[in-house]
Amino acid sequence: MSGEKNFLVRLKFPIGFTLLMWAVFLFDYFMPISLLGFGIMPRDTDGLDGIVFAPLLHSSFSHIISNSAPLIVSMVMIWIFYKKVALKSFVLIYLITGLAVWLFAFNSRSIHVGASGVVYGLVSFIFWSGAFRRNVKSIVLALIIIFLYSGMLYGVLPTRTGVSWESHLYGAIVGLFIAYLFRNNIEKDEIPVVPSWEREPELERNFLDPDTFDDFSS
Repeated sequence: MSGEKNFLVRLKFPIGFTLLMWAVFLFDYFMPISLLGFGIMPRDTDGLDGIVFAPLLHSSFSHIISNSAPLIVSMVMIWIFYKKVALKSFVLIYLITGLAVWLFAFNSRSIHVGASGVVYGLVSFIFWSGAFRRNVKSIVLALIIIFLYSGMLYGVLPTRTGVSWESHLYGAIVGLFIAYLFRNNIEKDEIPVVPSWEREPELERNFLDPDTFDDFSS
């Protein structure tokens, strides 16, 4: 029962963030004002707040739907398999990707919105965490996401107009960097459970032998 409870606790943040993203989109969709102006405007001081707000903003239903599934899948994977560094990794990928887009996006007149940069960062983090630790499980998890959303491989190239390929590219690079940064911390997440039959037997105590008791004298 406790294992099931812990599993549900780990899902709180991924589900909560996805619901927040949808709440912001629906508010923007049904209100007469547009929030898209709060996206990232490269190298414009007025667009700095987009580093925080851009991943929550989406231009259409198709836009947010295409981001929601890979986002929640990758977040759930990280929160389950890399719980020790999950929140720190997510925050760093979220903010550094946005900052990189603000600094280095090629078209300074475009406004970048959407969570796809974060998605690319999370998937990259999962893949490279497995590569640095030589963990086949992590690599397979990332390849599953890439297979299910095969267009991700082409998303880092400027092949489609109106798509922030810079967010995708910088997100993938940031995910690699964060995976390398936490490569040693992640190993501490998975503490092997020693089976009972492999544990050292406890020493039998002879209550008639005073040497079997701990000496608390000073």
